[in-house]
Amino acid sequence: MATQLVRSPLTGDMVNVLTWPNPAQAPADRITFGAVHLDVTDLNRSTAFWRDVVGLVERSSGGDRVELGTAEETLISLYGGAKTGFQHGFSGIYHPAIHAPTEADFARIVLRLLQAGWHIAPTDHVFSKAIYLLDPDGITVEITLETPERMQSVQYGGRTMLVMDKDGVPRSGRDRLDLNLVLQSLSGNDNARVVNGTRVGHVHLYGSDVNASYEFYKNLGFSDGIYAPSFGAVDFGAGGAFNHRIGVNTWQGAGAPPAPEGTARMRHFTMRFETTAHLDTALGTTPDPVEVDGGHLVKDPSGNSILLTTAA
Repeated sequence: MATQLVRSPLTGDMVNVLTWPNPAQAPADRITFGAVHLDVTDLNRSTAFWRDVVGLVERSSGGDRVELGTAEETLISLYGGAKTGFQHGFSGIYHPAIHAPTEADFARIVLRLLQAGWHIAPTDHVFSKAIYLLDPDGITVEITLETPERMQSVQYGGRTMLVMDKDGVPRSGRDRLDLNLVLQSLSGNDNARVVNGTRVGHVHLYGSDVNASYEFYKNLGFSDGIYAPSFGAVDFGAGGAFNHRIGVNTWQGAGAPPAPEGTARMRHFTMRFETTAHLDTALGTTPDPVEVDGGHLVKDPSGNSILLTTAA
């Protein structure tokens, strides 16, 4: 990714321009994601949401925990026992994002949501096609199809942010997504469960400090993305074509404390490094990593917990 400071021909203001790479020439991401672990108030109700509404496969269950994902991989782990739903005003999860591998796979999930009558917010970010919805506890969820081939750059500065599509046309990045066009990729009334290759493609967090979050995730090995303190937000790529892998914003308030125990919230999410050497380098940048089964738990400056492990 390349960022330049230029004068916008649209507004005349000095803006940062983040240019996206050609997807055909971009390398693979250096960091990927495993399961996102969530505390919920009603385990059966949340399991039904992820399984029957979103279409994930129920992979295992026992005690107060249920794992859901594809036939090959767990994407969401649910834990019962929370006493109240999601609470605003705290750091924690903004949304986990489930990325579909193809337009038809994305459309299949959209169709399931429509048939279930679940309230959704279809959004065209240009770099992705997205559906936003709330789980039964009020945690935001994003369903995404990556479309970096439609993207040229992002211009941001002050209170202005514009997305430039591949033809250089300025877009808000928040236009309503045309669902009829999305559903045309299906051959019929196909609402089967998610396929292998569906994955957690990015994680967006509420944080307490933009600058500290920027330094932390930059040091972990994420590539430069949007650094916009005036928006209370930072955004990173992972070295590949899609420049939205980790997002952190302070929209719940600067200095927001971690979500309290007993509320529906994220326990931790999983970050996978290419090799053990990359993992060791990342661990060297974090204070007080705790070795646990499967990797090392660390906390970002806002108190968000992350399980660091390797992709192997």
